[in-house]
Amino acid sequence: MAALGSFKYTIAHEIPGRIRISTGLLFDSDLDPSFLHAVLSNLSGIEKVRINMKAGSVIVNYNGSEETRLKIIDTIENPREEIFQSEVIETTHPADSLGVGLKGLFTLLTAVFPKTLAAPISVGLSLPVIMKGIDTLFNEGVKVEVLDASAVLFSLARKDYFTASSIVTLLSLGTYFEEMSEKKSTELLQNLLRPEIKKVRVEKEGGEKKIDVNLLSTGDIIICGPGEIIPVDGIVISGDALVNQSSITGEAVPVHVSEGSQVLSGSVIDEGRLRINALQVGSDTGMARVSRFLEQSLKSRSKSQKKSDELADKLVPITFALGMGLYLVTRDIGRAASVLTVDYSCAIKLATPVSVKMAMFAAAEKGVLLKGSEALDTLAGIDTIVFDKTGTLTLGELKVTDIIPFGGMDRKELLGTAAGAEEHYDHPVANAVVTAALGEGIELPNASEVDFIVAHGVSAYIDGCQVLVGSRHFIEDDEKIDCSVCDIQAEQLMNQGKSLLYVAKDQSLAGIIALEDQLRPEAGKVLAELKQSGIKRIIVLTGDHRTTAMVLKEKLVDIDEIHWELKPEDKASIIADLKNTDSCIAFAGDGVNDAPAMVSADLGICMSGGADIAKDAAQMILLEDNLETLINSRRISVKNEKTILNCFKLAVGINSFILLLASAGKIMPVTSAILHNSSTIGILGYAAFANRISKEDKPEKDMGVSEK
Repeated sequence: MAALGSFKYTIAHEIPGRIRISTGLLFDSDLDPSFLHAVLSNLSGIEKVRINMKAGSVIVNYNGSEETRLKIIDTIENPREEIFQSEVIETTHPADSLGVGLKGLFTLLTAVFPKTLAAPISVGLSLPVIMKGIDTLFNEGVKVEVLDASAVLFSLARKDYFTASSIVTLLSLGTYFEEMSEKKSTELLQNLLRPEIKKVRVEKEGGEKKIDVNLLSTGDIIICGPGEIIPVDGIVISGDALVNQSSITGEAVPVHVSEGSQVLSGSVIDEGRLRINALQVGSDTGMARVSRFLEQSLKSRSKSQKKSDELADKLVPITFALGMGLYLVTRDIGRAASVLTVDYSCAIKLATPVSVKMAMFAAAEKGVLLKGSEALDTLAGIDTIVFDKTGTLTLGELKVTDIIPFGGMDRKELLGTAAGAEEHYDHPVANAVVTAALGEGIELPNASEVDFIVAHGVSAYIDGCQVLVGSRHFIEDDEKIDCSVCDIQAEQLMNQGKSLLYVAKDQSLAGIIALEDQLRPEAGKVLAELKQSGIKRIIVLTGDHRTTAMVLKEKLVDIDEIHWELKPEDKASIIADLKNTDSCIAFAGDGVNDAPAMVSADLGICMSGGADIAKDAAQMILLEDNLETLINSRRISVKNEKTILNCFKLAVGINSFILLLASAGKIMPVTSAILHNSSTIGILGYAAFANRISKEDKPEKDMGVSEK
């Protein structure tokens, strides 16, 4: 990598609102082009960015202001260190529809032009494939690329220019399908996971105030607690926390930060509380980091892709040896060429990634986004699904139904005190309490030193008094506050299936607040269809009391097990125990306290309105607030496995038959090439469109769940 500093550039062309810059930066071997693209795209005033690696130029459309123009030039002349990769990532020049179309056109021309004209066209098209095959042979051995190059070379040697060109075009067509479907998935994922921070807490006039993120200024003191995204680049001035930087670095292990530590926008606080001095505000850097993370996550290949590539590589020597052996025995170059033209690996290698990527795109269209092809494979293989209750099987729209004060407070004072403490925590329970207070016209008191204890409750200071809001376990067992005065009322409310929130002030019980959640209308239908799809066990985990949990189980008859009064670590422990039984586990949730279980499961599923940390932990995110999208994606994932298997059977069956005819000398090389190429195009077309599922599709009784 070049020493970090200034890079030479020239303005190749410029008109108002559009600039083309030639720069040596693009030829640096450690440059991450996708990250540079993201950095430029997220500068304010940018409309469109295009990077031409081959020409070494960057084309930017912008709002025409001189300030934006100077920012563009400065970003290219003085790039940030983050633009360079810590490790080399293989990059390819993307295929484009025009390029594929031109190759197809030239291929057709080679069939009708005289050989004197067809030869240079075919050689020009074939040369990149041949050079790649030679490079692969010397560096990696006999791989698929070698067979591709050999088939092209044999076709050129026998002056069958149409066949040579057809192979090249088919390879480009497969690459184009794969890259287009990946691009669509990437764009959807970027739109979903882009940190949508609207309000932030800052220190103002000795207290904490919520302001619009757009109003942040350098030097502001930002307050961040558990489950919150850090909205700025800055320095910690007080506090301790575990910070999850997976959306920046891809590393899932949280790092400890304390006074003096530097924090980056886009990080999520797992535990603790921080006061941060904002050094850089705005979302530019965070957006670019998310873009890099998404680009890298989608480069991972699924198990089915790896298996198909391995199988294709194993078939290469067999096909190659058969063709060469046939030539040695018969001395018939035409027959040998016919055999070499029949390539099993072409359809096998290309059909699987096309099927996988198109299945991911189909799932996104149906309302589910999968973070990479591994998630698609896992979704097809799950046999046990575990649901968190609140916000997943229920709407998560809790409503306050009862307010019962003790110890001298009236109901409005109790509700206002609880809402003042809960206001700083984005959770369905907190939102319900705050909404109820505002609905009654209660002015929320200022709270300071707000501390959220995961799965327990909230501690805050209001008017100099400590206020605790949370579960009975938190108030009575952890904080040693007597709650026996409310036993009768609490039992009556819990028997109705309501959840209880306990409020304490200055170490005395101040009252209880009852909340009720509504079951999702589609929940029963979805659980039944999951069972029909091959899911063997449906388990529900909740922090609610036993009575509330049993009321839910009575309503949803397809639940096999339900566990109540759980802490986050309990949920993760249950998932670990299930995995010890060799089950393939999916966990669906939406809250901060669901993240440990999501990480522990084979497949983490997050609801569309889930917390940022839950979205980070999950491998699958529902784009719509509807559980029916889950069963739709399940059908697509299982259908994808069937599609891949069918593609394999078709490729082996058809090509074996063609190979038999070619070996027997029953067909000419051109006929062999036409049959092989036609079958490959047909298999690719089937792979691309077989995973489309209509709204009318019914779940099958047994979808053929794959082994873990």
